[in-house]
Amino acid sequence: MSKTVTKADLIDGVHHNVGFSKKEAADMVDLFFDTIKETLEYGEKLKVSGFGNFVVRSKRERIGRNPQTGEAIKISARKVLTFKPSQVLKNALNS
Repeated sequence: MSKTVTKADLIDGVHHNVGFSKKEAADMVDLFFDTIKETLEYGEKLKVSGFGNFVVRSKRERIGRNPQTGEAIKISARKVLTFKPSQVLKNALNS
């Protein structure tokens, strides 16, 4: 059975491992996620050394099919977030 790590778990980890108060740890985790979000919103690539790269890609409008009815539907243009893990992370997962 796998465990889901939540934001609260990250805050607890910073609190226990770094020694910040709960409030300081929560502020640090919030600042970290806000910085990531803002970077990606501006369309910039985010590279975390030893972890991987986050990139926002634009997808064009296209025609798709409803799998239940086979009816053609228009899929609107949108931005998607992609993640490519670093070789260090890949090696850690496969060791």
